[in-house]
Amino acid sequence: MFCKLALRNVRRSVRDYTLYFLTLMFGVCVFYVFNSLENQWVMEALAANGRNVNYTGVILQLVDVISVFVAVVLACLILYANHFMLRRRKKELGTYLLLGMTQRNVSLILFLETLCIGLLALAAGLLMGFLAAQLLSAFTASLFQVVVEEFSFVFSWKGVGKTVLYFAIMFLLVMLFNAVTVSRKKLIDLLRAQRENQQLRLRSVTASAVMLIVGVVLLAVAYAMLLRRGLLRVDELFWVMLAMGTVGTLLFFRSLSGFLLKLCKGNRRFYYRGLNCFVLRQFNASINTNYLSMTVVCLLLLLAIGVTACSVGVNLTVEGKADRQAPVDMTLFVEMDDFTAEDMAQCMKDAGFDLDTCLEEYVIVQRPVLRIEGETKEKWGTMFLYTISLSDFNELLALQGEAPMTLAPERYGLAVGTEPEEYMDQQKDGWKEGKTLEVGGQVLRADPEFCHTGALYTTSSSISTVFVLPDDVMESIQPEEISIMDLFLAGNYPKGAEDETEDRLWDSYFDFQDKLTEKGSGYSMSFSTKQTEYMEAMGTKLLVLFLGLYLGIIFLVTSAAVLALQQLSQAADNLQRYQVLSRLGVEENMRDRSVYTQIFLAFFLPLSLAIVHSIVGIKAANEVIHQVGKLDAVSSTVTTAVIILLVYGAYFGATCAGARRMVRGK
Repeated sequence: MFCKLALRNVRRSVRDYTLYFLTLMFGVCVFYVFNSLENQWVMEALAANGRNVNYTGVILQLVDVISVFVAVVLACLILYANHFMLRRRKKELGTYLLLGMTQRNVSLILFLETLCIGLLALAAGLLMGFLAAQLLSAFTASLFQVVVEEFSFVFSWKGVGKTVLYFAIMFLLVMLFNAVTVSRKKLIDLLRAQRENQQLRLRSVTASAVMLIVGVVLLAVAYAMLLRRGLLRVDELFWVMLAMGTVGTLLFFRSLSGFLLKLCKGNRRFYYRGLNCFVLRQFNASINTNYLSMTVVCLLLLLAIGVTACSVGVNLTVEGKADRQAPVDMTLFVEMDDFTAEDMAQCMKDAGFDLDTCLEEYVIVQRPVLRIEGETKEKWGTMFLYTISLSDFNELLALQGEAPMTLAPERYGLAVGTEPEEYMDQQKDGWKEGKTLEVGGQVLRADPEFCHTGALYTTSSSISTVFVLPDDVMESIQPEEISIMDLFLAGNYPKGAEDETEDRLWDSYFDFQDKLTEKGSGYSMSFSTKQTEYMEAMGTKLLVLFLGLYLGIIFLVTSAAVLALQQLSQAADNLQRYQVLSRLGVEENMRDRSVYTQIFLAFFLPLSLAIVHSIVGIKAANEVIHQVGKLDAVSSTVTTAVIILLVYGAYFGATCAGARRMVRGK
C-alpha cells in the first residue's frame, strides 16, 4: 500500500514540479560528464600528445576537488527544493496522520517517494550524461584540433560510481530531513498550513532606509577594497571584504520589504492601476519570506557570471599568447663560454639530429646580454640589456617570412617581443622619447621607424625587450661589457613532416645534453617548440574551460532552479487568491500579467545586483588576466551574456508557463 501511494504521489509531484525533476536530472548529467573525463578519448589523445606536463592528470585532480564542492551545492539545492515541496504538502501529510497513520508511516512514504524520484533522475541523467560526454569530447577535439584516428563511444563506470555515490548521499540527507520535519510537526500545524502566511512583521520605512544605506555603504567599501587590493591578495582583509559584500547584499534585499511598497503607494495613480496593488503586496510578502534566498541566489549568479566570463577570457588570452610566442617551429638556447654556432650544429648532429637534413630552414644567432651602468642604467631603469645585431635580426625575420628592416645611421631599433601590453607601451614611450643608448663606446639614438612588436623566437617565457644594434656597433662591444652570451638556434620543420621531425628532435634532446656536458661544464640551456607551446596552451585552455563551464553551469542552474521552485510553490499557494480575483471579474490576461510581473521581479532583481557585483569582480579579475596577455573583454562578455540568457531565460520562461497553468487551475 505504501509503495502504491508513494508512486501515485511521485506521478503527481513530477507534474507539479517538472523543473525540480529536470534540474536533478541535469545535475546528474553534468556531474557524470565531468567525472567521466578520464575515460573520454579526447583526454587520452591529449595525454598521448603531452611531453613535459601531465595536463590530463592536473585536470582530473582539479575536477575531483571541484566535484566535492559541486556536490555540496547540489545537496543544498535538493534540500531547499524539498523544503518547498513539503511546505505545499503539509495539509496532505496532516490528512495522513488524521486517517490513523503514524509519523513513521508518513516518513516511510516520503522515503519511498524520494527513492523513486532519485532513481528516475539518476537513470535519465546518466543517459543524458553518456550522450553529452561524447558531444563534449567531439567539441573539445575540434576546438583544439586533436586528430583521433578512431572514434568510439565510451561508458565510464568510474564516472557512474562517483555520480551514484554523491547523489546517494544527497538523497539520504533529504530522507533524514523529511523524517525530522515530519516528527517535529503537530497535526494541527499541518492541517492549518495553508491558512498561515509566511511573512515577517512590517518594519518602518526609517528602519528599512537605514538598512538600505548601510547595505549600499558596505557594498561600496567592498568594491573599493577589491579594486584597490586586487583579487590575489588572500589575507584577513580579503575575508572581511567578502563578509562586507555578503552582508551588504543581504541588507539590500531585506530593506526592500520596508519601503518598496510604501514608495509605490505614494504614487496612487500607479498603485491603483490594474492589479499593481495586488502584485506589489504579493511581492512584498515574498521578499519578507525570501530575502535570504534572494541573497544566496544573487551571490550564486555573481559566481556564475564571474567564473564563466573569466574562464572564457583566460581561454581567449592563452590562445592569443600561444600564437604570439611561437613564430617558428623550434628554438634552442645555449649559454656556454666559447661555444660557437659550429659547435652547436656539430653537437646536434652527434646527438642524431642533423640540422641541414632535418630542418627546412634554420639560423643560429647570438644575443649578448650587456651590463650597463651610469646614465644609461638610470634612463632605462635596468642594468641588463638584451641586444642583437641587425643582420641576425633580419635573418630571424626571414625565417618567419617577413621583409628585412633597416636602421638609420647611429640609431638603434627596438623589438618589444611578447611582454604584457602595458610594458610594451612603456618601452615604446621610451623609444619615442628618443632615449640615448651608449654601447661599445658609441652613443645611439632611437630610430623612429624601427619598432618590431612580434616575437623573434619560440619560448614558453615572456620575451624581454631586445635592442637591435648596427653590425659595426655590435662588433665594437668589448667582452667585459657582455654579462651573458646567449646562442640560439631557430628553425622550421619540413612541410608535411612536422610530427616526425618533432619526435626526432625530442629523441635527440638528452643526447644533446650529454654532448654539452662533454664539451664543458657550467652551461645552461632551454628548449621550446611550437607544438609543445601549443600543447601547453591547449592544456591550460582545456583546464580553464572545463572547470569554468563546470562551475558556471552549476551555479547558474542552481540559482535559476531555486527561483523557479519558489515561484511555482508561491503560485500554488496563491491559487485561492487568484480564484477570488476571477470571481471579482478580473480578466484572465490581467491575472497572467500579474503572475509574469511577480516572476520577472523575482528573477531579475537578484540578476541586476549580481551584474553590478560581477562588473566590479570581473574588472579586478581582468587585471590578473591582463598579466598573461592581451584580453578580449568583448568576446568574453558576449559569450557569458549568451549563456546567461539561454539558461536563465529558459528557466524564466518555463516558470512563467508553469505558474500560469497553476493559477488557471489546469
